[in-house]
Amino acid sequence: MILSIISQGFIWAILGLGIFMTFRILNFPDMTTEGSFPLGGAVAVTLITKGVNPFVATLIAVGAGCLAGMAAGLLYTKGKIPTLLSGILVMTSCHSIMLLIMGRANLGLLGTKQIQDVLPFESDLNQLFIGLIFVSLVIALMLFFLDTKLGQAYIATGDNPDMARSFGIHTGRMELMGLVLSNGVIALAGALIAQQEGYADVSRGIGVIVVGLASLIIGEVIFKSLSLAERLLAIVVGSIAYQFLVWAVIALGFNTSYLRLYSALILAVCLMIPTFKQTILKGAKLSK
Repeated sequence: MILSIISQGFIWAILGLGIFMTFRILNFPDMTTEGSFPLGGAVAVTLITKGVNPFVATLIAVGAGCLAGMAAGLLYTKGKIPTLLSGILVMTSCHSIMLLIMGRANLGLLGTKQIQDVLPFESDLNQLFIGLIFVSLVIALMLFFLDTKLGQAYIATGDNPDMARSFGIHTGRMELMGLVLSNGVIALAGALIAQQEGYADVSRGIGVIVVGLASLIIGEVIFKSLSLAERLLAIVVGSIAYQFLVWAVIALGFNTSYLRLYSALILAVCLMIPTFKQTILKGAKLSK
């Protein structure tokens, strides 16, 4: 059970890392997440059922997520449609695209070879190592990219767009690139989750942005004053902690039909913790 929870935490952390690229670096919420996540799963599962190598299918799923991010980015940067609305438009479109790809609302992987089957260990260990390998790879690539001149320009765009433009940085291109890369990472998470669960479903993306944000926020609440590498690792810790919180809710006998409600409540509490801390500290100072 513990191995399963940790392996799920690793894979869901990839979703959190993708959301980090827009929510924290570019400072805007991207609703495309709820379309690119199940799209990655739909593409990967469909290709695997047609006999495509699971690694190749996963890579193509990442490409599909990048295209979804590009669509949202073009609507935002070229069409001048607000970020939130751009994401919603693409998210809605992805539903029909997934139906077109799978030919049905859901598709299973029964009798096929998934990415975790490549490893020779038991099922739980395979999933654990696959999650660890992929989350480590994503973190390494993000650190490498953000340390380049292009990555620094991307960070500068999120920090202060006006100043970035004054230095000759094309902020529109940076935002477009961020949405493409972010949704590629999110689609990777969707493809891996679909293979771990054994199916893809067009409704799988509903509420996943809450899960990703919960991983991100919990990590930030637990740790303070972190370097970039430490912040990315904190997202992984936050994702695993969130999975344990969800497991605890289920173990206490709560109705799993309301799991998204519990997820939203967990995220709301985590978001309010800094406010509670400030209130307590102010009260302590006043009492002195």
